[in-house]
Formats: sequence, C-alpha cells, structure tokens
Amino acid sequence: QVQLMESGGGSVHTGDALTLSCAASKRSIRTYTMGWFRQTPGREREFVATISSDGDSQRYEGSVEGRFTISRDNAKNRVYLQMTMLRPEDTAVYYCAGDPKKSFGGIWHVSAWGQGTQVTVSS
Repeated sequence: QVQLMESGGGSVHTGDALTLSCAASKRSIRTYTMGWFRQTPGREREFVATISSDGDSQRYEGSVEGRFTISRDNAKNRVYLQMTMLRPEDTAVYYCAGDPKKSFGGIWHVSAWGQGTQVTVSS
C-alpha cells in the first residue's frame, strides 16, 4: 500500500501563502486520483481538493476555490497544495489522501492517509 507523508505546514498570518507537499512511497500514485483534506478539533475531516491522475482535472471546496491550487508531479510521486490568501478559518491539520472516492451518500472513502501537517493562521 502506498505511504504518504506531508510536509510544509507552519504558522503564518492572515493573507500569507504556504505550500504543502505530499511525498508518496512504496508504490506509484500516477494512476490514482489524489486529494487534500483538513480537520480541526471536534470536527469531521473535510474535503479540500482533489486532482485527477493525469492532473488535468481539479475540484475544490467552495471556501478555498480561487485561493488554493492542487497540483501533482507523477515523475516525483508528489502532490502539492499551494495555499494563498490564508485566513484564520483555514487553520487545521491538513492530510494528503490517496485515491479519494465520494459515495452517492456523500461519504468519502480514502485508500491511504498521510500523518497530517499542522497549518495555523493567525490574524
């Protein structure tokens, strides 16, 4: 099974930018959709963005659309999340997700998760 490891989190201020990286190991991710999710204490893990296996199609959660960009480099087995115009409400632990699929009932099923990286945005 693929192993995922996030990096790039940190503490920033409102309006700043940050780029997260997800490094995959043990198998190639080139045939899989990949994604980013985030979670705050006491809340469910929520969808942020997904990218198709060839990188041609991206989807975003409404509040991050226009501010975040998901990308991938299949040759390097990596996925990225460029975050700009960060807001305090973006504060969360961000998780890389391997092969995320959403059921008809709206439930996400993910084959592999990273360990998460903390992003803190202060005003």
